Amino acid sequence: MLRLLFLQIFVLNLLVAVPSSLEFSRDDFPPDFIFGSGTSAYQVSGGSSKREDGRTPSIWDTYADAGKAHGATGDVACDGYHKYREDVQLMVDIGLDAYRFSISWSRLIPNGRGPINPRGLQYYNNLINELVSHGIQPHVTLHNYDHPQALEDEYGGWVSRKIVRDFPEYAGVCFREFGDRVSFWTTINEPNAFMLGGYDLGFLPPQRCSPPYGYCSRGNSPSEPYIAAHNILLAHASAARLYKKKYQDKQHGMIGLSIYMWWFIPLTDTKEDAIATQRANAFHYGWFLNPLVFGDYPNIMKQSVGTRMPAFTNQESKLVKGSFDFIGVLHCTNIYVKHNSNSPKMENRDVFMDAEIELTVIEDSSSAFELPIMPWCLQAVLEYLKQDYGNPPIYIYENGQRMQRNSTLNDIARVNFMHAYIGGVLDALRNGSNTRGYFVWAFLDLFELLDGYISSYGINYVDLDDPDLKRYPKFSAKWYSKFLKGRSINLDEAIELEKNTSSLSHSHFQ
Repeated sequence: MLRLLFLQIFVLNLLVAVPSSLEFSRDDFPPDFIFGSGTSAYQVSGGSSKREDGRTPSIWDTYADAGKAHGATGDVACDGYHKYREDVQLMVDIGLDAYRFSISWSRLIPNGRGPINPRGLQYYNNLINELVSHGIQPHVTLHNYDHPQALEDEYGGWVSRKIVRDFPEYAGVCFREFGDRVSFWTTINEPNAFMLGGYDLGFLPPQRCSPPYGYCSRGNSPSEPYIAAHNILLAHASAARLYKKKYQDKQHGMIGLSIYMWWFIPLTDTKEDAIATQRANAFHYGWFLNPLVFGDYPNIMKQSVGTRMPAFTNQESKLVKGSFDFIGVLHCTNIYVKHNSNSPKMENRDVFMDAEIELTVIEDSSSAFELPIMPWCLQAVLEYLKQDYGNPPIYIYENGQRMQRNSTLNDIARVNFMHAYIGGVLDALRNGSNTRGYFVWAFLDLFELLDGYISSYGINYVDLDDPDLKRYPKFSAKWYSKFLKGRSINLDEAIELEKNTSSLSHSHFQ
């Protein structure tokens, strides 16, 4: 309770304080601090067909093919599978230090285990070689909502302990084949969001849920999120153990896991909402961070979930505890928390009922579509990790502004967002955060999980009406480039820069 109070005071101080980093340059950051941008496999790669060159469908293919993303699919997406050289050159032009991408398990090992697909192996070798030859550091994620549909059909994917065997084998192929050039590995991307959307409410792949929490063709909302999360932790830890035992000394890399971290804020100043916020932290972050750092789930989770909560054996606890070199953070906005006093006292409740919370998004932006610009929330997330989890190394792997997709390159709202949040990260560093990198989401306008091509997070526009899917750097890419190349940045200069960015005209970096 004292830690929560401290963090609330910390956030209030940020809200009333004048931001210290209104003007800054890259030189204000540590010399080894990494700046990059990112995508993920299904969102960007395409490949004309999901079966091109031996790739088989993933659960994300199945989800999109069912029309769940406003009828759109990633069958073509940005065609990164064929256009990776062009994209890497664009990264060089911008001046990125690093590129975060994910490997499609079903492209590399089509059946989930067994034979390697030689064309998938060649593609990832080509992409990694292209990055490294241009001085761009690859940051690789192994699973991003996209395990092979073959494993989902065979045994239910993450709800089966069989995947605790298959995932480390897949990871081992990646370590063996790519680890001589890849030094940063993320095993699973945002498993907390994956559990809630995919196994509790059922609106994300693989769409497993049960009434009244969601209406899916299969699943069990009261139990499967906890079972799948348990298997994810064991699979992650097994992959990390393999890496540390067999590869790390030779390859000198790091391995971690990424968490989606909203900043939770009590909806009111009541004691009930303050305590509910503490429960929200436990159920959303502690669910994964506590086992990784302390070897077990938060007590409040075990008490609330009861026998539905899987238990670690002593051996499993030792395996999971400390099985990371860094934590990846994904953060774009905040959420308000209210104590749910009407949560029914029944045995088979879902995650939100177990936590007895209601979550509310309040639009604080001038546009209902754009995300509110609240960099103090990211600072509070970093402070929370410092205070409660020993200040582990942090890579901010996703932070970006949502806008409506259109042909304008003048994304001033995104520049305002990036300027505020990068400045906020600088303030967090000055306050002792162990953050080591910042990646703006996203490198391209790509296929989004929830709404296909309706929204845009990219710093580069992709013309979907052009048969060649031509890329155009936006104002945000030009701003980021000038920052990365050492220019001191303030918003007055940004406005002047915006005037020189025209709609759908090729923009050179200077």
